[in-house]
Amino acid sequence: MTDQLSQVFAALADPIRRDLVARLSVGDATVGALAEPYDVSLQAVSKHLKVLEGAGLVSRGRDAQRRPVHLEAEVLDLMTAWIERYRRAAEARYQRLDAVLAELNDEHDLDHHPEQGETA
Repeated sequence: MTDQLSQVFAALADPIRRDLVARLSVGDATVGALAEPYDVSLQAVSKHLKVLEGAGLVSRGRDAQRRPVHLEAEVLDLMTAWIERYRRAAEARYQRLDAVLAELNDEHDLDHHPEQGETA
């Protein structure tokens, strides 16, 4: 699993990592601040961040003594483009199905509602 898209999906398979990404979408944060709401060790959160970093979803900056974690939102665009391609294909299939069903419904209506003056 070496391509970035696979790494991103694998990284986001974990609910804590998805939550970290959601929290980082609001703004950069330190590992300590990110770890606060979880009932896991700082070391465990750091490991989660390493997975996200390996997938290119986050980076760590240097701000004096702090090392804020930053969301690399453009990587989410890669996922969005992939999902959107398949969503559009599925939507096109549904539209074709809707057209066939509408045509069948119109034929059914003609068969059961003859025009005035005709006998059934």
